[in-house]
Amino acid sequence: MKDDNKTTKKQLLYELTELHSQNAALKESITASISAELVAAESSRYAESIVETVREPLLVLDADLKIISANRNFYRTFKVTPGETIGSFIYDLGNKQWDIPRLRELLQEVLPKKEAFDYFEVDHNFQDIGHKIMLLNARQIYRKDTGTQLILLAIEDITERRLIEEKLLLVAIVQSSRDAIIGKSLDGIITSWNRGAKEIYGYTESEIIGKSISILVPPGMPEELTDILRKIKLGEVIERYETVRRRKDGQKIDVSITVSAINDAEGRIVGASTIARDITDRKRVEEALINSENKYRNIFENATEGIFQSTQEGRYISINPAFSKIGGYNSPDEMMESVTNIKKIYVHQEDRTRLLELLNKHNIVTNFEAEIRRRDNAIIWISMNVRVIRDRDHRIIFLEGTIQDITDRKRAEKALHESEDRYRSLYVDSRDAIMILSPERGFIAGNPAAVKLFACRDEQEFNKLSPELLSPEYQPDGVRSLDRSLEMIRLVLEKGSHFFEWTHRRADGTDFSATVLLSRIERSESQLIQATVRDITERKQAEEKLKDTLESLRKAVNTTIQVMVSAVEVRDPYTAGHQLRSADLARAIATEMGLPQKKVDGIRMAGSIHDIGKLSIPAEILSKPIKLTNLEFSLIKEHSRSGYEMLKDVESPWPLAEIVYQHHERMDGSGYPRNLKGDDILMEARIMAVADVVEAMASHRPYRAGLGIDAALSEIEKNRGIFYDDAVADACLRLFREKGYQLS
Repeated sequence: MKDDNKTTKKQLLYELTELHSQNAALKESITASISAELVAAESSRYAESIVETVREPLLVLDADLKIISANRNFYRTFKVTPGETIGSFIYDLGNKQWDIPRLRELLQEVLPKKEAFDYFEVDHNFQDIGHKIMLLNARQIYRKDTGTQLILLAIEDITERRLIEEKLLLVAIVQSSRDAIIGKSLDGIITSWNRGAKEIYGYTESEIIGKSISILVPPGMPEELTDILRKIKLGEVIERYETVRRRKDGQKIDVSITVSAINDAEGRIVGASTIARDITDRKRVEEALINSENKYRNIFENATEGIFQSTQEGRYISINPAFSKIGGYNSPDEMMESVTNIKKIYVHQEDRTRLLELLNKHNIVTNFEAEIRRRDNAIIWISMNVRVIRDRDHRIIFLEGTIQDITDRKRAEKALHESEDRYRSLYVDSRDAIMILSPERGFIAGNPAAVKLFACRDEQEFNKLSPELLSPEYQPDGVRSLDRSLEMIRLVLEKGSHFFEWTHRRADGTDFSATVLLSRIERSESQLIQATVRDITERKQAEEKLKDTLESLRKAVNTTIQVMVSAVEVRDPYTAGHQLRSADLARAIATEMGLPQKKVDGIRMAGSIHDIGKLSIPAEILSKPIKLTNLEFSLIKEHSRSGYEMLKDVESPWPLAEIVYQHHERMDGSGYPRNLKGDDILMEARIMAVADVVEAMASHRPYRAGLGIDAALSEIEKNRGIFYDDAVADACLRLFREKGYQLS
C-alpha cells in the first residue's frame, strides 16, 4: 500500500509540473501586455487552484520558505487559519511547532541541490494536534515566465496506519515467539494462545481457548494459581517466577513465568498476560551441574590424596581435609589460618624453586618429591602432581595439584637399599658359592666364592661355563645330571625354593659333594634363580667315618646283647625263648603302626633283653613249678629295675634301659615298678607290654600250661584303653585276626 501511495503522489506532482509548464507557455505570449502585479496575482490564483485539488495537506512555499498557499486539508488537519499561515515562514507556523531540525536541513540545504526529496517521516508531538506521524515529500517548481522558484510540500498523516502496523507487528511477534504467551481472564479462563504455547504445552488453540488455566497446573498446586490471580488483581507484576507445569501428555515441565495485568481503555484490570518459557533442559543442566559439583565436592572432601589450589606466590586458595591431615592439622581452615604461605612448609627451599622452574617450562609436573615439615615439626616425604592454570592471555591464575605422603615408601626404599647393600656384601664376602642363573641362558653371575669353588681363574671364565659342565654326566643315584637339573628347576619355579645334595664337577674335572639351595628371585621381571652351593666333601667324609663308627658300635651292642641273652639262656631256657618271641611280636606291632624304622629296630633290640634283670633272681625261683609266694613274686617284680641298672650305662642309639624299666607299667597306673600312667610311658614300652603279655599267656611256664593265643588276645581286647594303649592293642589284634601272624 505504501508503494502505491508513493506512485500516486509522484504522478500527481508530475501532472502539476506539466500543467505549470503549459500554463507558463500560454502566459508568456501575453506577458508584454500585462503588468508584473497582474502576473503575480495570476500566479497566486493559479497556485491556489492547484493545491485545492489535492486531498492531502499541501503547502506552496517561495524560495525563502514563506508560505504562499495552503489547501483546506492543511488548515483542517493542523487547526490553523489562513491569516496565521500565508506569508509566514514554515518554522514560525503555529508557535514554532514546525521547528524540526531535520526538515530545516532538507528545505534549506538539500532541496536547493536537488529537485525533490521523497518521504521524509516526521514523528512529532505537535502543540495543537498532539502526537502525529507525518510523511512529507517536497519538489521544486520553476516559473520560466517570471523566473521564480516555488516549493510544493505534500503532507500525509500516517499515524493511524502506523498504529495498525504496530499492532500487526505485535501480533506477528506474539505468534512467532518461541515463548508461550497466554491471555486469561481474572477468573483464570484462557482467552488467547500463541504458537509458542502450543509447542510448549502441546494444546492447539481450539483445544485450550475457554478452558481454565488450571489445566496446565499439576495436581497438588491449586493454591499457587490462586495466589497468582490474587496478586494480578492487586496490580502486581510477577517476574521470572519458576514453577512446574503439566503438558497435554501429562509430562511435567519446568517453566519460568512472568505475569502482568491487562488494562482496558479506562485503566481497569480486565485480565492477565502470562509469558512462559520452557526451562526443563536448563533445569536438567543445572541439576547435572549441581550433581557434578556435589560429586566433585565429595571427591574433594573424601579423597585420600591431598588436593590443593594456591597462587603462584604460595598463598593457599583451597585445600581438602586429606591435605590438612598430611600436614598434621585437624581441618583445612585450621591449616590455612596457621600456614599463610606454602613456602613455609618446605624443608629445602630449593625444592620449591625447582618446582616453579619446571612448571614455568612445562606447565605440569608429575611425581615431584620433596620433604616438608608437619605441624609437629616432624619431617615427611611427599609426592606432588601440580599443573598451572592460565587465563586467555597466558597469565597464571593459580596452581592446582595433589600430594601423597610417601614417607613409608621412602623408608622402605631406604631399608631396601640398605638391605641390597647388605646382600651385596654377603654376596661378595660369602664363603658359599652364590650363582644367578636363567633357565634359558644359564649362568649370569657368580660371586668370588663360586669362582674359587669351581676352580675358575676369574668371573669371566666362570660365566662361560654352562650348568651341564658343572656336573658329571650321572649323579651317584644313576640319574642323568641334565634330567635331574631340569626337574630341580621346575620344582623351584613352582614352589619358590628347593634344597638338595648334588655332586658337582670343577673346571679342572674333579668332583665334589655339595648342598644346593635353589631360590626363585621374585623381584625379577624374567624368571631368574639363585643357587647357593656349599662344599660338603669334608662333611661327607666325616659322615662316612661316623657311619663306620656307629656300625662298629651297633655290632658291639649286638654282641653285648647276645652275650646277655646267652647268659639268660644258661640260667632259664624259658625266659630266653620268651624274650625272642616277644621281641619279634613287638617288632611286628611297631611296623603295623607305621613307626619309623629306627624305632622299630630299637623295640626289637629292647624286646630281646627286656627280662635281662632276671639274672639277679635265684634260678630255683625262676624254674619253680608251683605258685610263687608273695615274697618270691616281689623278687620277680624287681627284674625291671635290675634290668635298668644293668643297661643304663650302655652306649646305644635307643632308650634300651628305659624300655626295659617301663615294660610292666600300665596305662591306668596300676603297673610296676613306678606306677607310671598314660603319656608318661614310652611308646616303645607300651608296645613291649602288649607283646610281653600275649607271649607269656600263650606259652607254657614251669608253673602252668599255656593258656593259648585266644585267651591272650581276649585279655588285650578286654583291657584295651585300661591297661594297654588303644592303638597298640588294635595293631596287635589286626596282626593275629586279619593278617595271620603267629608266634614263632
